[in-house]
Amino acid sequence: MARSAPAFSSFTAGEVSPRMEGRVTLDTYREGLADMTNLLVLPQGGVTRRPGTEFLGEIKDSSKAARLIPFQFKTTDTYILEFGDQVMRVYRNGLQVIDATDKNITAITQASPGVITSNSHGFSNGDEVYVDAIVGMTELNGRNYRVANVTTNTFTLTDLFGNAIDTTNFTAYTSGGTATEIYNIASPYAVADLPAVRFVQSADTMFLVHPSYAIRKLTRTADNNWTFSTASITGSPSPNLDSGANDYPSVVSFFEQRLVFGATNNNPQTLWFSKNGDYENFTTGTADDDALIYTIASNQVNAIRYLSATRVLTIGTTGGEYVLTATSDGPVTPTTTLIRKYSNYGSAAIDPVQVADVTLFVQRGGRKVREFRYVGDINVSAYQAPDITIVAEHITAGGLLSFAYQQEPDGVIWAIRADGTLLGVTYRREEEVVAWHKHIIGGEYDGGQAIVESIATLPSDTGEDELYMIVKRTINSVTKRYVEQMRPFNFGGVTTGAFFVDCGLRYSGTATGTLSGLYHLEGETLNVLANGATHPDREVTDGGITLAYNSTTAAVGYGYTSSMQTMRIEAGSADGTSQGKPKRIHAITLRLLETVGIEVGNSSSENDRIFFRDSSMPMNQAVPLFTGDKDIEFPGGYDEDDRLYVRQTQPLPMSVLALFPRMNTFDK
Repeated sequence: MARSAPAFSSFTAGEVSPRMEGRVTLDTYREGLADMTNLLVLPQGGVTRRPGTEFLGEIKDSSKAARLIPFQFKTTDTYILEFGDQVMRVYRNGLQVIDATDKNITAITQASPGVITSNSHGFSNGDEVYVDAIVGMTELNGRNYRVANVTTNTFTLTDLFGNAIDTTNFTAYTSGGTATEIYNIASPYAVADLPAVRFVQSADTMFLVHPSYAIRKLTRTADNNWTFSTASITGSPSPNLDSGANDYPSVVSFFEQRLVFGATNNNPQTLWFSKNGDYENFTTGTADDDALIYTIASNQVNAIRYLSATRVLTIGTTGGEYVLTATSDGPVTPTTTLIRKYSNYGSAAIDPVQVADVTLFVQRGGRKVREFRYVGDINVSAYQAPDITIVAEHITAGGLLSFAYQQEPDGVIWAIRADGTLLGVTYRREEEVVAWHKHIIGGEYDGGQAIVESIATLPSDTGEDELYMIVKRTINSVTKRYVEQMRPFNFGGVTTGAFFVDCGLRYSGTATGTLSGLYHLEGETLNVLANGATHPDREVTDGGITLAYNSTTAAVGYGYTSSMQTMRIEAGSADGTSQGKPKRIHAITLRLLETVGIEVGNSSSENDRIFFRDSSMPMNQAVPLFTGDKDIEFPGGYDEDDRLYVRQTQPLPMSVLALFPRMNTFDK
């Protein structure tokens, strides 16, 4: 019987495919995990729990899908645009942008429903408004409603579930108050066409394309002043760039100070380049700054699926990947344009992501992700497109729908799988870290997991880029789609700053025994972290919960489980491999960083909670975060399916840097 103490000190392969279970001699096997849920791989080798998501608002119409599009004017002026069915709304700094004009309230009745007087308010039934600053009937303040029973000077309110607001038992209205509509403008795009809309942005103007819509410009002049217009294409390019219905460009990019369109239905292999610095002028010629048109020659129709501008212009088509450059070291001109084909994988109609000078795209078929990059060494000097899902092919089963790249803090590419699961891949090519992980967002939809339908990222000067998402759930038997933002990874290193709940809200203020404002989760049972300590779950009633004790800080939302499970352990045999031989793990050392309240064992059904509180800690205070080693004794006997399992089910942080089991292997 051999004794051993193997080290699991790096998890930089992420979750790997069951097909890898036999490759025990590979580094990928030793650094991979059989399960990695709601955890991210750190570039340094450990894993950390993903933060929770904070509720920002409900989309305009939860009965229909919507899409998020980022808009960045400068680092201090960034927006998330919510595109719904022929409507657009705006988020800034995590808040819904409201209309510039407040409607003054002059009276409210105590009735069912309460009638609000606001002369010439201009609202329509179904408009969403924010009500605030009422004196007397303060129960209505600080909340979104929908307008109903509109007359010229009066209206009533419903909550966002459609229930009429009964003010009979509210405090009598005294004075003041405003109702302000959530800012929205008409958009040309029907909901079914939103996934195929492509866009690029320059300063305060965004160009949007779709093969069934004329080229549009979206212009911002203030937070609540946005305008759609049809682009004024000049120059009469041939073939026609803007000819008519269902024959408009499908893709768009900027490249070397030119606006580039591509792939109309009648000319799927053609690219149109504007004049240099004059984005809507497509007058062709032979001068260096003239517009140009280029049609890719091939033996079969290879429709252009994406454009990705780095040092070169990468062109993804249905039949292969091309690179456009100039024939010399200068810029692209009408007389120096050169396109070469470098691979034949073919691309899905999904916008790629750019990481440094690498373009990551989804292969035609929707499952494989390839990194298109230049490889130059003594043996080869060309572009290649290796598959980065090859050791985790299972994780993209069903196909991918979209990408978003969160550069800071750890370089994570986020993706939505066809079943609504949020996927991530920690991508740090310079450190050879390509690690996939999956994320199950808290809550349920129609008896199954919550569905992520759209994602978008924005850069930030805080050191962490922001990730936004639209999540579909069933709440109170009603389908709801909410815009949510993932909280920062850096929570301050104290449990009072922790936010590990989904669709949640935060409280910080004077000590209170009740928390309100949870109307979006009416009737749901939620996790609570109060004063940095776990608290019994609470069900939301009338938009609020009652705490077991007064608290000055709280995080309330759906709970979720973060878990990791190793591959079968390969260690300890005195006679060849240890695979298939009985093993007994009798102890383990966990090396942790800023962690409290986790469980460890052999599997999800066989594990024990680790205790972090000791007799020196005050019982009326939260357990401080622990950094260091925890030694745990393992019960149980010999097992051939030997794995290590760690999970966190409480709304608390967890970072695992290494696992050091001590075990015996029985050589048969």
